[in-house]
Amino acid sequence: MIKIAVLVSGSGSNLQALIDANLSGQIVGVISNKPEAYALARAQKAGIQTAVIEHKQYPNREAFDDVMHQQLLDWDVDLVVLAGFMRILSEKFVKAWEGKMVNIHPSLLPNYKGMHTHQRVLNTGDTLHGCTVHYVTAELDAGQALAQGILKVSHQDTTHSLAQRVHVLEHLIYPQVVEWICTGVIQHTAAGVMYRGQLMQEPVQFCKL
Repeated sequence: MIKIAVLVSGSGSNLQALIDANLSGQIVGVISNKPEAYALARAQKAGIQTAVIEHKQYPNREAFDDVMHQQLLDWDVDLVVLAGFMRILSEKFVKAWEGKMVNIHPSLLPNYKGMHTHQRVLNTGDTLHGCTVHYVTAELDAGQALAQGILKVSHQDTTHSLAQRVHVLEHLIYPQVVEWICTGVIQHTAAGVMYRGQLMQEPVQFCKL
């Protein structure tokens, strides 16, 4: 059984979606860099081990990441799931977990990497928006996209309403992708990312139009 660790900084709604999904893998631990993160309470309620590793207590990013890396090794983790983890990870850490770490980003990558995606979509006047689950690489929001949830932007949408609507999609597609990794439907190989035995050319798309 695949052992999963979830890294969170905030309320942990995506963590809750993963807990509720009854995955084929097991969430063995939750790490947060913020002791007040509500995600820790969600994990404890579900009987999942937690660790608080505060970035402020370390002299640099590498030192912080080394402690996280050791915790993941101690839990014997196979897959790292970033769920609202608001730290940019060091290249050394990312390389150590390459092909074993996924993230969800609130845009249709490669569009709108980085922050404030909902506002940028509204500013540009795009008609489609959504979220992307991708493998994590050293370049920010640039790893191979595995799945996308897509919605139609309404002229009544605000940054708040878009954020809410995208969240609903996140809670649908993130557990699905993690389940596919747990069951081998998605595999990270030397030849590339495989989906159902075929080389993955583009992300699987779920539309809520």
